Amino acid sequence: MSTPQETHTPFQHPIRIYWEDTDAGGIVFYANYLKFFERARTEWLRELGFGQQLLREETRGMFVVSETTVKYLAPARLDDILTVTAELQDAGRASLTIAQRAYLRTAGHTQTSDRLLAEATIRLGWVDSTTLKPGRIPAPVLKAMK
Repeated sequence: MSTPQETHTPFQHPIRIYWEDTDAGGIVFYANYLKFFERARTEWLRELGFGQQLLREETRGMFVVSETTVKYLAPARLDDILTVTAELQDAGRASLTIAQRAYLRTAGHTQTSDRLLAEATIRLGWVDSTTLKPGRIPAPVLKAMK
């Protein structure tokens, strides 16, 4: 007997492409996708009730990126609007793996009709903000992300 699949929508954050985001060829410079992914993760945490500065002040800890994998599928250009997603893929006591995607938003926007431009897997570790030694991710943060 099968159980119904839980439908889950990843967090979504809009990003407009500005002149400063593009290279001499007029397309988004590849490293800027990492900035877009960072912004989406930050806004996701904020929406969950965990502004990063406040989290750092209250817990004396912070997330650091320990590994990234990005696959580029198509370019974004000046004035495009992207939808950048963030979704928990895996969680341990001291690290997380976040799946992220950047879509070109199209007219009549629905994520399924948007064009996938880049996808990434980002591994984050939790560290003491002073010593940078690994620590445990606060339980309320983990609970909110799941």
